[in-house]
Amino acid sequence: MAEHHTGPIETGAPMDYKEHEKTYNLFLRAAKVGTVVIAALLIGMAAGFFGHAGLFGGFLIFVILAIAGTFLTA
Repeated sequence: MAEHHTGPIETGAPMDYKEHEKTYNLFLRAAKVGTVVIAALLIGMAAGFFGHAGLFGGFLIFVILAIAGTFLTA
């Protein structure tokens, strides 16, 4: 049958807050870089499809914006 506990639910090991901070900072960095890359992709596609940049021009704009944005969000 079910056990009835009266104490705290979590009685495991103590939290490693330093590791939690590292993981959270890595997640934030990945979210920022992902957002910059997606924005650069959209701008490159708009320049290539709707502007007069063409396929290679749009790709070049994407690469330049993605690299510059990645370094600026550091």
